Amino acid sequence: MKPLLTALFLSTVSAYAGDFVSLFDGKTLTGWHAPDGKAPGAGWVFDQGTLHLNGTPGGMLLSDKEYSQFELEWDWKVEEGGNNGVKYWATKVGGKEWLGIEYQMIDDHKHPDGLKGGSHTTASIYDIKQPAADKPLKPVGEWNTSRIVVREGKIQHWLNGVLVCEADTKTDEWKTMIAASKFKNKAGFAPGKGHIMLTDHTDKVWYKNIKIREL
Repeated sequence: MKPLLTALFLSTVSAYAGDFVSLFDGKTLTGWHAPDGKAPGAGWVFDQGTLHLNGTPGGMLLSDKEYSQFELEWDWKVEEGGNNGVKYWATKVGGKEWLGIEYQMIDDHKHPDGLKGGSHTTASIYDIKQPAADKPLKPVGEWNTSRIVVREGKIQHWLNGVLVCEADTKTDEWKTMIAASKFKNKAGFAPGKGHIMLTDHTDKVWYKNIKIREL
């Protein structure tokens, strides 16, 4: 997106936005729950104010609240060769599996999925659309800041202050991309409203400064 258009988009978002609300208090899972009535796994721990998945099973975490239009920000890092992701509009599709649009967070250079490139790399709309090739990704072990903006069906993925991937879920182009993805036969995928989900790929990941505001 060109700088002027970016500025106009952000000013429009700000005009409709409420206040940011923290989704992590640094010491508890208040505001989050495991799906299907289960308890969060022991792999989710609190480490010096961060939410840390320590490499043992933790399971997925869902926000207690569902969101439709929002701006979500968080800081994160993964271990070398690690993989994780943040999903949104997450719902239980077909009564069987929790799915949502995913902001990919991965070691692009050492994880097998990241090495596939394209829509499997960091900040992609996972398996749907690849991010900009010149995205400002920091080295593994350093903190990245990510943002997802969702408004009127349009989705944006930002990485360290730069817009790197976007799509309009109300267009034929979106339908075409879904038809070419692993979600092509998932009726009801990404219905326009759902939970925020922190995934678990059994790799180590750290989160902090998770906050959201509804638009």
